[in-house]
Amino acid sequence: MTQDQPITIGYRQGSKFGTERAEELLHRLGDPDNKLKIIHVAGSNGKGSFCAYMTSILVCAGKRVGTFTSPAVYSYEQCFCMDGAPPPKALLLKYLAAASQAAEGMDDHPSQFELEVCAALAMFAGEGCEYCVLECGLGGLYDATNAIMHKEVAVITSISLEHTDVLGDNLTDIYRHKAGIIKNCPVVVPSTICDEAVYYLAARGAVFSGQDMVVTGRYVDGQTFTYGGKNYSIRMHGDEQAFNACLAIDCAHILGIPDGAILRGLQSAYIGGRVEIIECPGALYILDGAHNPAAFSPLVQTLSYIDGAKTLVFTCLADKDVEANAAILGHLFDEILIVPAPDGRAMDINAIASAFALYNANVRICADIPAAMGMAGCHVVAVCGSFTLLKEAKKWIGQRQ
Repeated sequence: MTQDQPITIGYRQGSKFGTERAEELLHRLGDPDNKLKIIHVAGSNGKGSFCAYMTSILVCAGKRVGTFTSPAVYSYEQCFCMDGAPPPKALLLKYLAAASQAAEGMDDHPSQFELEVCAALAMFAGEGCEYCVLECGLGGLYDATNAIMHKEVAVITSISLEHTDVLGDNLTDIYRHKAGIIKNCPVVVPSTICDEAVYYLAARGAVFSGQDMVVTGRYVDGQTFTYGGKNYSIRMHGDEQAFNACLAIDCAHILGIPDGAILRGLQSAYIGGRVEIIECPGALYILDGAHNPAAFSPLVQTLSYIDGAKTLVFTCLADKDVEANAAILGHLFDEILIVPAPDGRAMDINAIASAFALYNANVRICADIPAAMGMAGCHVVAVCGSFTLLKEAKKWIGQRQ
């Protein structure tokens, strides 16, 4: 078993819609979710970054915290962090096996994702965590993570059209799914939330975060901003990241976390694969898991203050809006290298190349990531469009360093 492979124990990969199986499995595991103070996170973009901020703040406050996120970027264990660090594989396997055993005899067997959610909650409770930062997998209302009944706070980081085959083909359906995580608890959303959702969320008592946020500096190693009359610094890039940090600030205030821990937590928080900048002799690499038009803004902002000729290494999955992605990114680069995604849901590379050719005259197709990275002819190389590319790209960069 390689490090980034899920630990499967006889259940179907992916997820099923609905919370009933996870509810039953949690009950069979002794209701571990009832032993945790849960911050539940939904959103189209920004969930992982918010989870990183919130986890870091809680750790700096001296709290023991478990964090469940998906999908994996660089290692499978990173989805199940405790105090910001992946657990030992043997410990994770122990709880996955326990969840699998508890699921025996269920009339409707849980999916792999449902097994993972329940195992994560059991591990966090079993290993003495006080808090749990829990990221939704898909939507919110019928996501397996919404099997939990008691939450300290619900967070919705953003809303845009996504997974339209499951969640609906309009923003109204999307935000109703996201808002399904609000269960007798405070809810915090960014002030930049789409207009269609503002009234709906305001009626549910939402705190609108970041209304007076002002970015005061942008740098290769992060940015600074003011919020609520206080100065903050973060290591992540893009105005959206500052708004995600404001969400974490407001959630921390709801939880009664001291200002000092909030400041230190934001300063130290970091997440790989979100405009992750790696400097090498003669080259600068940017790894970004963004894969829909709304998510590319931090990358676009970062590219605007980095000098030098630029190469884009890109791919995407078949359910993504490649035309909109190409319209945003195509004109920003001196050359564009298209590679196949290492995923069964990959989009045809010729279709991707054709979309980008409308905006850039220098578009080429490469066999794979190593070929593209070796062919890149510019000082700045950005790899994006799918999380599936990042692990192999980072491995290639590591061999060069």
